[in-house]
Amino acid sequence: MSLSSAIAALTPAAEACAHAARVDAVALTDAVLLEQQGQLAASVRLLEVAAAALAAEIEHRSRPELGYAGLAQRLGARTPAKLVQRITGLSSPTAQRLVHIGTMIATAAAHDADPAVAITEPWLMPALRATAAGTLSGEALEAIRLGLGVPTESTSVDALTAATSQLVELATRLTLELLAARARELRDDLDAAGVAEREDERRGRRFLRLYAQPDGMTRVSGLLDPESAAVVKNAIDAATSPKLGGPRFISAADRARAEALANDERTAQQVAVDALVELVEIAVRAHGNSVLGVRRADVRVLVTDRDLNARSGAAFIEGQTASVSIATVQRHACEGGYVPITFNDDGQSLNLGQAQRFHTTRQRVAIAARDGGCIGPDCDRPPAWCEVHHIDESSLGGKTDLRDGVLLCRHHHLMVHNNGWRVTRQGDQYWLVPPPGVDPRQVPIALHTKSAAMRRLLAAV
Repeated sequence: MSLSSAIAALTPAAEACAHAARVDAVALTDAVLLEQQGQLAASVRLLEVAAAALAAEIEHRSRPELGYAGLAQRLGARTPAKLVQRITGLSSPTAQRLVHIGTMIATAAAHDADPAVAITEPWLMPALRATAAGTLSGEALEAIRLGLGVPTESTSVDALTAATSQLVELATRLTLELLAARARELRDDLDAAGVAEREDERRGRRFLRLYAQPDGMTRVSGLLDPESAAVVKNAIDAATSPKLGGPRFISAADRARAEALANDERTAQQVAVDALVELVEIAVRAHGNSVLGVRRADVRVLVTDRDLNARSGAAFIEGQTASVSIATVQRHACEGGYVPITFNDDGQSLNLGQAQRFHTTRQRVAIAARDGGCIGPDCDRPPAWCEVHHIDESSLGGKTDLRDGVLLCRHHHLMVHNNGWRVTRQGDQYWLVPPPGVDPRQVPIALHTKSAAMRRLLAAV
């Protein structure tokens, strides 16, 4: 049957199916209802394969070497995906994914027919074949591709191919979100040394943009890395509970607040927006370092004793599926505002830590007065935007006193803990020591106070 004939037969069948579903669904038994839902999902996956094949051909006919004679260019579309979006009414990301998947499936089919045909991501072949057969959705294919990443010196193509096959088997039993999380977990298992690098890559994709709308509203768009998301999400969850089903009956005061919030006419999403605005207002009105930069919502960090002691491996922030590096755990321990939960090798014994508050409020005020802000080179972040960094880790005998604590902004604190830099002290002079990869000689860089009063005092000494 030709494509034209198949599409001609498909349209009335789809119309009949839609009508029958509206009329008959209410009379179906539970078993038949679920069975037919699955059958329709399988048909949708196959139709997606057909749509992806056509999208791939549109891209081929719009390839760059054709210039303005390309299909998309002749029809005034900037890219093949934009042309697909115009024709289908899909969102831009969905249209782009359709083109990408169609191209990958076509290349995989050509490779199966002729192994001499090069394929850029051979480890995805099991998933590509499953997608072409209609047993794996395009979204699931993308989740596997993004979660596993690419081969490295420590992670071979064969290892990733085996992981892909495992994920294809799991895909029928997992939601898309769980499949993506499992893909990331498999990558961490295969390449523990790369956890920090992948964490940095995710952190590098974070952004926040505000768009003024014609009606006077402002649209917020952004991406949060797991560490940032944990802080924001925990605060929003606390503000919207029990609107979203959180605990309601604790104390009389909590019960009264819960009942008032449950009866609030605002939606949970509106409560979340208002809570976020209030948090920002509190921060803006705050004096000194009571809110901005040094005191953050408690976050539970889950890590094994073995990884923590080895300073290598993966840790997890509760509520986030992507791993974080051991360096991030140590940074949280340094600045405070975390709850460490460690597991021993048998997985049964738990060390339930307490929220860490190393430097007291008075000590933080004194350190802020002395340093005047982040003491990182050429940094202008004020004290309220900074975190107190332990020069020597408390777990290794470091002291929680004024001399062993310095102010660093988030950027420089990340640099110290995650990129191998060190802050040292000789007397009252602080130095920043670069890692060997930046300076093989590791020549210390002098750090200076940003406090005008402290500079005046030192000049008079």
